[in-house]
Amino acid sequence: MFKTWRSLVPTLFLFLLPAVSSAQFGISLGVNVNVAPPELPVYEQPPLPAPGYIFVPGYWFWDADVTDYVWIPGTWVEAPQPGYLWTPGYWGYEGGSYLWHGGYWGQTVGFYGGVNYGFGYTGGGYEGGYWRGGQLYYNRAVVNLGTTNVTNVYVKNVTVNNTTINRVSFNGPGGVQARATPAQLAAANEHHLPPSSAQVQQASAARSNPELRAKANGGHPTVAATPKPGVFKGAGVVEARGAPAHPAVAEHPAPAAHPAAAAHPAAAAHPAAAEHPAPAEHAAPVAHPAPVHPAAPPHPAAPAHPVEAHPAPAPEERRAPPQAEAHPAPAPRPEARPAAEPKPAPRPAEQHEEPRG
Repeated sequence: MFKTWRSLVPTLFLFLLPAVSSAQFGISLGVNVNVAPPELPVYEQPPLPAPGYIFVPGYWFWDADVTDYVWIPGTWVEAPQPGYLWTPGYWGYEGGSYLWHGGYWGQTVGFYGGVNYGFGYTGGGYEGGYWRGGQLYYNRAVVNLGTTNVTNVYVKNVTVNNTTINRVSFNGPGGVQARATPAQLAAANEHHLPPSSAQVQQASAARSNPELRAKANGGHPTVAATPKPGVFKGAGVVEARGAPAHPAVAEHPAPAAHPAAAAHPAAAAHPAAAEHPAPAEHAAPVAHPAPVHPAAPPHPAAPAHPVEAHPAPAPEERRAPPQAEAHPAPAPRPEARPAAEPKPAPRPAEQHEEPRG
């Protein structure tokens, strides 16, 4: 009976591990994917919040619920106990698929696929700091100390390349070609501690944020790192270089279709109406009948829109003047003036005949 129980314990553990750590932690073992993870985004490290904190670099995790890779932002967390350092997880190509090897806390940094996560995680070991006498000493050459008052510091220049185009995030063909050293294999057998509750909180918050999915951000997450776990907004939140939050901006140009509204400038064709200063032609009649039809000028001004209708009345005004001349017809004297012209000399004779009749 005892032997049977002992044989069931590992089975139950393996059965529960994916359900708990994979669904909640996002940092578990045994996740297999047929698609390679995106390249690691380039981003700056938030400043150290306080002594004793260690930076956990960001990584891509496969979320089976949305069938997509999700970026878990890097963040600062407290070491579970003095003397422990973080070994990041990594993707390794094995047996035709990509297998996720979860990270862990230990007194020695183990193998993490040779992936260069930056900030002291150059692919092997950790160059961001070390423990001595229960105190964590920081390498200011690769750690952003910010304004935090830290006395335990040193400077050690290391090869850290966070700006290369090739930011592969997995080990295997097409990725990093690295093998674990004997020391790293030994570290894997040491006493380990699982991810802290703060790390679990960070992973859970990331999985609930659609903007951190690879299909949405194209490998450039809007939140690449945070000063505190689970806090994705506010001061200190870091975006990836080239992060697009830009899909939204790309949508805004669409509304810029309002330039179509610019078609309203077509309405500005009303400047064409400006051509209708042709109403200046009305000025011509204004020479004589302006006093007679003073109201006429305002009409052309107002009807800039039906401008074509007013030109019609304009000729009527021209006819009006001749009618005005018809009224003075009883004054034949002005007509006599043209009669005074030398050519119609016989007309005076006709004038004598009229009184005779």
